[in-house]
Amino acid sequence: MSPAIHVNMNRKNLLQNLFSMVLIQQIMCEPSEINISIKEEHKEGIKVATIAHIFTPPYQVLTPDMYLRLDSDTGDLYTTTHRMDREFLCPEQSGDCLIQHFIIVGPERDVVKVNVVLEDINDNAPCFHKSEIHLSISEDVNVGTSFLLDDQAWDKDVGINGKVQYSLDTLSSFFRVEEEGPSPVVVVQGELDRETQSIHRMILFATDYGFPPQTGTTILVVEVRDINDNCPTFPSDAPQTATIQENSPRGTVVTQVKAIDPDLGPNAAITYSYSPKTSRRSQVLFDLDQDTGQITLSSTIKSGDASEHRLKVQASGPLCSPAAAEINVSILRAVSRQPVINIKLIAEHSNHTILLKENKPSTILAVLELSELFTGTLCIDGKVPFLLKPQDGRYHLFSSKPLDFEQKSKYYVSISVNSTPITNHKIIIPVQVEDVNDNVPQFHQILYEVYVSENNVPGVFLVQVAATDADSLQNGKVVYRLRPDVDALFRINHTTGQLFLMASLDREQQDSHRITVVARDSGSPALEATATVIVNVLDQNDNKPIFLNPSFTFFIPENFPLLGRVGLLGVKDADKEENGQVEMQMLNGSGPFVVDNSQSIMRCAAELDREKQDRYELWVLARDRGQPSLSSTAKVTVFIEDVNDNQPHIILPSSNFSCLTVLPDTALGSTITRIFAIDKDSGINSDISYHIGACEPPGCSSFQIGAHSGNITLAQQLLLKDYGIHRLLIVVRDSGRPVPLQSTVWVNLLVNTSLEPCHVNNIPKSIPQIAITANSCKSDETSANQSRLVFMVGLCMMACSFFMFLGTGIACIKQRSERKKTKKYDKAIPLKLMEDCHNDNWIH
Repeated sequence: MSPAIHVNMNRKNLLQNLFSMVLIQQIMCEPSEINISIKEEHKEGIKVATIAHIFTPPYQVLTPDMYLRLDSDTGDLYTTTHRMDREFLCPEQSGDCLIQHFIIVGPERDVVKVNVVLEDINDNAPCFHKSEIHLSISEDVNVGTSFLLDDQAWDKDVGINGKVQYSLDTLSSFFRVEEEGPSPVVVVQGELDRETQSIHRMILFATDYGFPPQTGTTILVVEVRDINDNCPTFPSDAPQTATIQENSPRGTVVTQVKAIDPDLGPNAAITYSYSPKTSRRSQVLFDLDQDTGQITLSSTIKSGDASEHRLKVQASGPLCSPAAAEINVSILRAVSRQPVINIKLIAEHSNHTILLKENKPSTILAVLELSELFTGTLCIDGKVPFLLKPQDGRYHLFSSKPLDFEQKSKYYVSISVNSTPITNHKIIIPVQVEDVNDNVPQFHQILYEVYVSENNVPGVFLVQVAATDADSLQNGKVVYRLRPDVDALFRINHTTGQLFLMASLDREQQDSHRITVVARDSGSPALEATATVIVNVLDQNDNKPIFLNPSFTFFIPENFPLLGRVGLLGVKDADKEENGQVEMQMLNGSGPFVVDNSQSIMRCAAELDREKQDRYELWVLARDRGQPSLSSTAKVTVFIEDVNDNQPHIILPSSNFSCLTVLPDTALGSTITRIFAIDKDSGINSDISYHIGACEPPGCSSFQIGAHSGNITLAQQLLLKDYGIHRLLIVVRDSGRPVPLQSTVWVNLLVNTSLEPCHVNNIPKSIPQIAITANSCKSDETSANQSRLVFMVGLCMMACSFFMFLGTGIACIKQRSERKKTKKYDKAIPLKLMEDCHNDNWIH
C-alpha cells in the first residue's frame, strides 16, 4: 500500500471519529428542543407535521423511528405502516404521550430534539366489567334514595375522551342514574311495588364526552325486596258450601279454604282458625288445619247432630286483621247406593277434558243422563258461564257465552244431583279454554323520540321499543321488524326490540328520520301493531363557512361616502344555530373597509383617494360560533374608480409673472414657448386641453396655442403696432364629466427688438369668465380626426404645389429652347429673366 493511500484512509477515519464526537457532544449539551403534536391512528403516508418553517434543510434523523418518516429535503413528517395507538404506546399515562427523536438540521448540522406529542382521539368506547349489574332494593324505599353501583365503566382514552357519563334507557320510569365521582348512582324516582313488578331490567349506558361520542352498555337488574304490606284475603270464588255423608269415616276431607297474601316468605304466612262465633259442636266435629285451611271430619257423626253446620273461618297474617269466610256444611243421610251420571262428551276433548276455543258462541259440550234408579235433577254448582238444558230425560251442557282465555283459561264445572233419596254425589267436568290469536300486540308507547349526534359511531344503540301480547304461547310471542321502506341505516333486534344505528349520520343531508317499527305476534293468522320512532340528528360543527365565491371584486368611485355599501360578501354555513352563525372580519389590516355582519356587507370606513391608492387587496375571514369554531377565507379586491376631483396643475410657467421677449422678425408659426400641465386623475378625467381665454390688449390675435401640445406659436406676422407687452390668459381644462375642471395662468410676452429681460409687476385684476363648450372639451378621437384632416389637406396642397412647379419648369425650358433658335442668345440666362419667368408663371 502506498503511503498516499494510507494517509488518505487515516484522514477519512479521523474525520468520521471527529464527526461522531461532535454529534455526541451536541446531543449531550442540551440541544434545541421543539414540540410537535399529532393525532393517533393516522393512515399510512399522511403528512402530520413539518419542521421546514422552523429549521432550514437538509434534515436527517439520528434516531429512526418506525412510526414516523422524515423527508430530508422538505422537512415533512409522514406516518408509516405501523399503527400509532396511544393506548398501546403509553398504556399507563394519563398525561402527554411523548415520542422523542433527535434530528440534524441546517447546513451547520445542528442537533434538535423533537418531542412528538401523540394526541388522543376518541377511538375507544367505555366498557363495563360485568355483563349484568344486580341491585336489591326494598319496595318501601323512599323516592329520591340513591344506591351506589358496584361496577363502573372504564375508557382507555384520556382527557375528555375518557370521561364517562351514565344514562338509562327511556323505558324506565322508576329509576334514573346519576354520577357520584367515577361511579354511577341509581336514584329511585317512583314508588316501587314488588307485587306489581318484582324485577326491573334496564339498559345502562356509559357514554364518553369525545367527538363523536362512543357508548358502552350493560344490563342493570333491580330486584325489589318484599315487605309485609299486604294482608290475607279470601278470593271471591272461594267455596261456600260442602256436603258429607253421615256415615263418613273420621279424617274424611270436607273442604279446604284458601286465603291469598301477595307477599313472600314469612310476610305471606297465613294461619287459619275458627271464629268464636262457630259453635262448639261444629269445632269438635270438624277439624281445621291452621296451616293449610283443610277441614276434615274429626269425630263420628251422630244421629242427633244437626244436618247443617256453619263454619266461620279466619285467615290471619303477621300484623294483619284476620280475613273471614263462612262455609255451610250439609250432612247427608246415608243411602245404600250412589246415583250414576252417564256423560257423553260432544265437543272436542282430550283426557276427559273438554277443549273449547275462546270467543266461540254458545256451544253444546256434553250430554248427561241420570240412572233410572234415581229420580231427581242435575244442577250446576256455583256461578260459571255454563248451563244445563233438560231435553227428553237428558241434560245438554252448553257454554252460556263466548269465553275469554285471557280472563280465565280453565273451568271445573261441578254438577250435583238433587235426588231421592238425598245424596251428595257430584261430578266435575274440566273445560280447558284454548287460546285464539285475538289480541293485537300493544306497544308501551306509540311514539318514541330519540336524539343522536351526527358523525356518530356506527352501531350505536338508540332506543328499545317494547310491546306485549295478552295471548299465550305462540299467539303471544312478539317479534319486531322495521317497515320495508325504512332506511337501511337502522337495524332492530327482532327479539328484544333494541334499535341500532348502523351508519354515521349527516344532519346537513337529513336532520330527522321517521322509523316505523312493527310488532308482530306468532299466531296464525298473525296480528301486528306499529309504533313510530323519530330520530332527531343533533348538529355538530363539522362544516366550515363557505364563501359563495373564492374571491370578490368590487368597483367603487373615490370619495365614496363613509359607511357606504361596497358589496355583498356571500357566505353560508350548512350547520345550524351557533354552529351555523357566521361572523366575518377583515384580516391583515382592513384598511379603509369594515364588515357589517348584520347584512354580510363590506362597507367603506374611511375616505378614499384614487390618486393615493387605486386598488386594495384584502382577505376576509368567516368564522362560525361553534366549539371549536371553523373558518375560511376569501380574497377581496376593491378597485377605486377615478372621479374628476383634481384640476389640472400648471407646471410651466410656474407663476403669472413670467415674461418672455419676442423679436418682431420672428418667423410665422414659430413656437414662442410651451405651457405644460398635468392632472392627477386618470382616463378622460386627465385629458388636458389648452386655450387662450383672454388677452391684453383685448382682441389681440398675434398668438395662438396648440390645444393638445400647449405650444404658443406666432399666428400672424408682427408689425410695428404689435410692439409692447401682450398678456395671454391661458386656460388649461380637463375632459371630466359632468363638469370639467380648469386652471389658468397669465403668460406675458414682450414684443421688442431688445433682448434684455422683461419684467411684469402686476397682472390684470379681472379674469374673464371662459364659457365651457363642447368644443373646449373635445375628446381624443375628435382631436385625432382633426389632426388627420389637417394632415390630408396639407398633403394635397404639397402635391398640388409639386405638380404646379413641375409644369412651370417644363414651360420655362420649352420657352428658352425656342428663344435659343430665333435670337441665338448666350447660354447664360440673366437673373432678371429667371425672376420674370418665375413671376410670370405665378401670375399665369
